[in-house]
Amino acid sequence: MHIIITDAWLAQSRALHLNGWKLLGAAALGSLMLMLGAVAAYHWVFLEGVRKGWPGFASVARIVTQGELDARSLYMRENLDVMARRLGEMQARMMQIESLGERVAGLAGLNPADFKTLPGAGGMLIGERALTVDELGQAMDQLDVSSGSRIDWLTAVESRLFDQKIQRSLVPTQEPVTGGRVGSPFGFRIDPFTGRSALHTGLDFPSDVGTPILAAAGGVVVVQEYHPAYGNMVEIDHGNNLITRYAHTSKVHVKKGDLVKRGQRIADVGSTGRSTGPHLHFEVWVSGVPQDPRRFLDAGENMAAAEVSSKASVVRR
Repeated sequence: MHIIITDAWLAQSRALHLNGWKLLGAAALGSLMLMLGAVAAYHWVFLEGVRKGWPGFASVARIVTQGELDARSLYMRENLDVMARRLGEMQARMMQIESLGERVAGLAGLNPADFKTLPGAGGMLIGERALTVDELGQAMDQLDVSSGSRIDWLTAVESRLFDQKIQRSLVPTQEPVTGGRVGSPFGFRIDPFTGRSALHTGLDFPSDVGTPILAAAGGVVVVQEYHPAYGNMVEIDHGNNLITRYAHTSKVHVKKGDLVKRGQRIADVGSTGRSTGPHLHFEVWVSGVPQDPRRFLDAGENMAAAEVSSKASVVRR
């Protein structure tokens, strides 16, 4: 193809020679420019018509965007369903926590009915129907309030149980000699040295020399000395005017002022002082008056049995 271009000002002519490849490239370039221009014009006119509300453009816009809106709606619905299922699982666990909390509250000596009247209980149950975004938000807010109130309640239960544990640890209910049999009980008996009736102010635990002696409860060592009658003696103050005494020991492992824990080894069985053979003489004093240690030890055995029974009951439920 030959194209002649004439310049009117210079009165000159220029000839362009286009072969088949050049003509094909020019046609392709021209088509591309035409399509780009058409697309740009379409978008400008379409957006301008939708923005300014030209007649007919709104319905066209709805048709064009309907597929995208449906896809977004389906995506949101699926995510809401997943969140609702997870929230339903959390509500089920919260109900289990409520049931367990009622039983634990009973063990702590608290009224289980108080556990049912905490704020945040109730509300919609997830899983009954599909929820909207607002309903799902309300359910999550209720669950947040409910969980917070139950944390406070369980903290109070924990505090009560801790107080009870501390109180029990300061009461001499631990056997001072593991598996030891009781020889002479508390009360009046014939004194083996004088042959006359006298008050035996404690319990005797016959054992081999060197057998560990354990603290019957936690406390502070207030006496550690040799006594003519009691031999090597240890006294532990447990507070509330409660003192335990351990006599005739062969060896002492604590000193005055030491803090001891319940069940801690404080001495070894011996036969020092006014003794007829190796044994531990164990006494309990309340406000300066000797008490029968058997009552304290029996109370410890009963509490241990009650705790085992309560734990078994909780597990069965």
